[in-house]
Amino acid sequence: MTEQTLDQVEATPAALELLAEIIADHGPVLFHQSGGCCDGSSPMCYPQGDFRVGQRDVKLGEIGGMPFYISASQYEAWKHTRLTIDVIPGRGGMFSLDNGREKRFLTRSDLCEI
Repeated sequence: MTEQTLDQVEATPAALELLAEIIADHGPVLFHQSGGCCDGSSPMCYPQGDFRVGQRDVKLGEIGGMPFYISASQYEAWKHTRLTIDVIPGRGGMFSLDNGREKRFLTRSDLCEI
């Protein structure tokens, strides 16, 4: 895993609210963006310790004090973007802690200079 934190991720107030609910229920979590090539993909949210971060995963930053990682291959595609984690109605991925809450995390992106 890349040790340097790049500070390329932020969260909307709605995402921080959902994150606080999840932390209250499950304790500290981490996010991993491992799939999806564009806006509208969903980061996965796991209890810390339940997901092994890979050696090549890149830490983009933190939201709500929780780490946010992206796979190395995904980072190559998105390295010139800043990700904003938002919330929309719907169910999350079946292994993500936002599943079953009638709202889910969603990734939006904007070009940035790094």
